[in-house]
Amino acid sequence: MKGHWAKYALTGAFIALLAGCSSKPTDRGQQYIDGKLEQPLGLVNQPNAKGRPVNGKDFGDQVVQIQTASSGLFGRNNGTYSAVQNWLLSGADTRQLNQFGLNAYQMEGTDNYGNVQFTGYYTPVVEARYTRQGEFQYPIYRMPPRPRGQKLPSRASIYSGGLDDRYIIAYSNSLIDNFMMDVQGSGYVDFGDGRPLRFFGYGGKNGWAYHSIGKELIDRGEVKREDMSMQAIRQWAQEHSPQEVRSVLETNQSFVFFKPEEYVPVRGASAVPLIAKASVASDRSLIPAGTVLLAEVPQLNEKGKFNGKYEMRLMVALDVGGAIKGQHFDIYQGVGPDAAHLAGFYNHYGRVWVLKAAPGTGQPMFSNPQNGNNGSLLLGSN
Repeated sequence: MKGHWAKYALTGAFIALLAGCSSKPTDRGQQYIDGKLEQPLGLVNQPNAKGRPVNGKDFGDQVVQIQTASSGLFGRNNGTYSAVQNWLLSGADTRQLNQFGLNAYQMEGTDNYGNVQFTGYYTPVVEARYTRQGEFQYPIYRMPPRPRGQKLPSRASIYSGGLDDRYIIAYSNSLIDNFMMDVQGSGYVDFGDGRPLRFFGYGGKNGWAYHSIGKELIDRGEVKREDMSMQAIRQWAQEHSPQEVRSVLETNQSFVFFKPEEYVPVRGASAVPLIAKASVASDRSLIPAGTVLLAEVPQLNEKGKFNGKYEMRLMVALDVGGAIKGQHFDIYQGVGPDAAHLAGFYNHYGRVWVLKAAPGTGQPMFSNPQNGNNGSLLLGSN
């Protein structure tokens, strides 16, 4: 794992990961209008979608980042990228995809009716200092040596000083901020000295199993299941003592370490800088890196509720996440508190079509994985 990757092994799919549960709400964008779909990715002549993508420029910027950072990934998908760009320049009418040599494959969704799950993740900015002082009392650690076949100290042990101070790389003013950066797997740190932000990339884990804090709060009756979100966890933390917050966090014995770097762009598992709302984390057994998605994304109001409207977006699969499986995407929302606000609410549903340049004669679009359970399909290369 590279330290500058956004979240190679962890994801900010806050609701899915923090709550540790699944549900079938009725107000999160499920549409149920396309009839039952019989395969994970089904070729359709024309997507049953209205409107045009709202982020054509961001998609173009994301493709440029791919071209600059990964010539191999760009080369394998350039036929699709070029066709999509031409389609955008010509008005982006979904009825005309075939005219630009593009096939559209609709995803069956989590319910086989086309409803694909969307969550969100972001890159936090944490205030910190180099030494313990004033309100800055909460250590952030780099990865210590891990004996082969052994675990490092648990979260509770680390909070109690179970690691040597020489592994401390900063002191923040918020234990819950440290935890949120832990969940995201990386973040920017502002040392308050006027210098550029430092990027704290993913440095490793202590080897203990992850336990959902969201589920813990639900089980304790502290937060209702239907109200669970990142904001709900923060609100709970603000209303309780540092000792109570620490006690709950310690139920998750898993702990993430970080590696300081100079200011660098946030990169996904493909080592490509991520453009907000134009990149997603995906399950690579179904959606390989570099895949282009046309997504009908539900819009949320300021309280995180579905407002009944959707917007079309073009996005590229460039990241992965432990909680991202099957018909589920984690949308990268960007850096800082505004991105955190939106990422913390997203656990909604929309429709997704995989766009792929039509293959040459005799070239299969899909190949079945040898161990393929649930009929999973792999997208072929150009």
